[in-house]
Amino acid sequence: DEKIGYKIRQAQTVERVPYMLILGVNESEANTVSVRSRDTGETTVMSLDEFISKIKEETRLRISK
Repeated sequence: DEKIGYKIRQAQTVERVPYMLILGVNESEANTVSVRSRDTGETTVMSLDEFISKIKEETRLRISK
């Protein structure tokens, strides 16, 4: 029942979620997602496949350390 602004702040500060994905009608039609990074705070638009590849690569690099 919380408002979206509260949920975003919680995800960024308390829960330390590395990425937040925004998916609306426009993104759904274009097969894209808006991605907000916890580290930079910037929001970028990329294809869903591109985001999945990015996460897989980050996971692979983290595991190999």
